[in-house]
Amino acid sequence: QAQLVESGGTLVQAGGSLRLSCIGSARTLSYYQMGWFRQAPGKEREFVAAISRNDDSTLYADSVKGRFTISRDNAKNAVYLQMNSLRSDDTALYYCAADYGRFVESDANAYDFWGQGTQVTVSS
Repeated sequence: QAQLVESGGTLVQAGGSLRLSCIGSARTLSYYQMGWFRQAPGKEREFVAAISRNDDSTLYADSVKGRFTISRDNAKNAVYLQMNSLRSDDTALYYCAADYGRFVESDANAYDFWGQGTQVTVSS
């Protein structure tokens, strides 16, 4: 199974930027479509962004379009989420997930493996 380890979450001021990283261990991430999800306190987990296994397709939630960018480096077995113009409503636990399916998905149920999450807190 793919083991996913997220990092990069921290406390940041509104308007600031962060880059989250997700590293795969035990298996190469190039076999998977990859996604980022987040969950704020008292809310359900929501889709943020996804990228195809060969980096030719991306998908974003409307709430992050134009502010967040997902990317991957298969040589480093890593996926990234660059977050700019952060807002207080971006505060959440951010999860990396891997999907062995054919297409880039926004549905969390499509994903096969998940990391433990990294906390992003945006202060206003």
